[in-house]
This record gives sequence, C-alpha cells and structure tokens, in this order.
Amino acid sequence: MKHLTLSLSFLFILPILSLAQSSKEELLRLDQGWEKALLDSDVAFLEKLVAEEFVWVHNHAGLIDGKEAVISRAKKIQAGQEDDTRNRTSRDQQVVILGQTGIVSGFTVVDRGPSPTLYHFMRSYAWVDGKWKLLGNHTMAIPEE
Repeated sequence: MKHLTLSLSFLFILPILSLAQSSKEELLRLDQGWEKALLDSDVAFLEKLVAEEFVWVHNHAGLIDGKEAVISRAKKIQAGQEDDTRNRTSRDQQVVILGQTGIVSGFTVVDRGPSPTLYHFMRSYAWVDGKWKLLGNHTMAIPEE
C-alpha cells in the first residue's frame, strides 16, 4: 500500500513541477518581450504588460518612473522624437516564482553609444486575472572597471 501511495503522489507532483517550469519559461519570454518593447517602443505591449501601480527605480534612485512615464516615453519615440538606443540585450536571467509573484533578475546591455552600458535588473511580476503584470523594475548601472 505504501508503494501505491508513493506512486500516486508522484503522479500528482510531476505535473505540478512541469507547470512550475512552464511558468518560469513563460515569465522569462514575457520579460524578454519587455526588453523588446522598450527597444521598439511597442506601446500596445507595454500598456498590456505594465500594472497601473508600476514603479521603476532607475540607477541609485536618481529617477523613479511609473506606468504613465514609460508609456509616454514610448509614444514620443513612436512619434519620431530621436531615441539613441541601438540595442538591448539581456543575459544570465534567473526566474523565481513564489505563489502569485514572479521575479526575473539578470543583466541587460544597453547600447546608446559611444560604448554600451551594463545594467543589473530585478523585475517583479504579479499574477493577476490569469496573466502576469509587471509591477516593479529596479535597474542599476554597473560601472566600467
């Protein structure tokens, strides 16, 4: 009987583990979409992803943005105002999910010329109404050595 109970336990645990891994991959893809949307000024994507309560703390809290500022900046760039960002490349991302909260952290290289800047980031997502919403973003420039 013990073996049957143990075997049945694995039948229930394996799908949960698979779901957790799938959720991490989904959140990572969504986070990569955030980077692409910033680069492409994809207002529609940003409006859907970013929570109304969103807070973005930039380097050493020198600037703190909300959803309105992110959307406004993307709209200005779409309207033809000059944007000097040539590329955004993320790497070394880690995803942690606990309950209905997801954290994605890693590094992003932003190329605005003359040389790229490396940022460490940590973004917080909340599972709301069946989808992930970006609630917070903290970015910190890493000084060149």
